[in-house]
Amino acid sequence: MAISLTDSAADRVRTYLEARGDGVGLRLGVTQTGCSGYSYVINYAEDIAANDVVFEDKGVKVVVDPEALALIDGTEVDFVKNGLNEAFSFRNPNVTGECGCGESFNI
Repeated sequence: MAISLTDSAADRVRTYLEARGDGVGLRLGVTQTGCSGYSYVINYAEDIAANDVVFEDKGVKVVVDPEALALIDGTEVDFVKNGLNEAFSFRNPNVTGECGCGESFNI
C-alpha cells in the first residue's frame, strides 16, 4: 500500500507548510459525492490521529484515513499549473470511471 507524490506536488506541500509555519503534511481522503460516486478531499494535515495511515514520499508526510485507503491505494498525487489555474491532480489505478467534468470517480 502506498500513496506517492510527484516532485511538483512534494515541492508545493513543502513550500506551503514552510510559509504557514505549522502542519505536518498533506491529508488525503475521499467523500461520497458527485455523479460518479466519490470525490477526493485534500487538506494540509494539522496532526496525525492514532488510526491514520502515514506515508512519506520525497520528505513529505501523506496522512490517510484508513477507510479511504482501499479506494485510493496506489494513487500518485501531482500538482499542476495551467496558465492562471493550479491544482492537485490524482492518478488512481483503482478508478474504473469518472464523470464528464472530472470532479468525481467510481471504483
